[in-house]
Amino acid sequence: MSQGKAEKNKADLLVSTAKSIIGIVPFAGPLLSELVETLIPNQRIDRLSKYVNELDKKLSRFETSYLKKKIQDEECSDLFEEGFRQAARSLTDDRRGYIASIIQNSLDEDHISYAESKHLIQILQELNDIEIIWLRFYLHPTIGGDKEFREKHKDILETVHATFEASQDVLDKYAFQRSYKEHLERLGLIQAHYNLDRETGLPEFDRSSGKQKALYYNTSSLGRLLLKYIGLIDGNS
Repeated sequence: MSQGKAEKNKADLLVSTAKSIIGIVPFAGPLLSELVETLIPNQRIDRLSKYVNELDKKLSRFETSYLKKKIQDEECSDLFEEGFRQAARSLTDDRRGYIASIIQNSLDEDHISYAESKHLIQILQELNDIEIIWLRFYLHPTIGGDKEFREKHKDILETVHATFEASQDVLDKYAFQRSYKEHLERLGLIQAHYNLDRETGLPEFDRSSGKQKALYYNTSSLGRLLLKYIGLIDGNS
């Protein structure tokens, strides 16, 4: 049996099982059953298949006996389950790769627990792909830092300035950029260093937002740990 046919049979089996269970529901069962038939093969199964392939590549470095022993740990199996849940909702290959990297690194190192690895996966769930790029940017926030990364993502990382003459489109982009930074800071992934007025020694405030003006941001210890575990930096960065 070809690999493609085998994967299709697995998908058909999952859909059939899901439809049987949902179909028992008296009121909305038939409608939900049809929805499952439409969504599962086209979305969730496809995403999980890609995730499993990516995870298989990353786990191939381990001995089978080692993996079996690890997965017998209840917290480890719970971490795997969380990975599958998030992978089923992941829209991009990058996101599925991040999740698989956390699973791999949690098996590869002992300095953080499975519960802490699961916490990193849950933090990852809070971030969109653009915020992950900004988080990686703040690892080297100085001018000229990490030119290759900045060039690759220049469309996202180009700073937008809100002025009185700015168009609504520019103001909207500025609002999104500010929101990304605030969200990363709120999650404890970046930390702000604030401006002080040279004459008064008092904090400076941004005219457009009314909030204290940050001189610059940099990635926090938690932010660096997340970047390491999702595979965007090595352990020495």
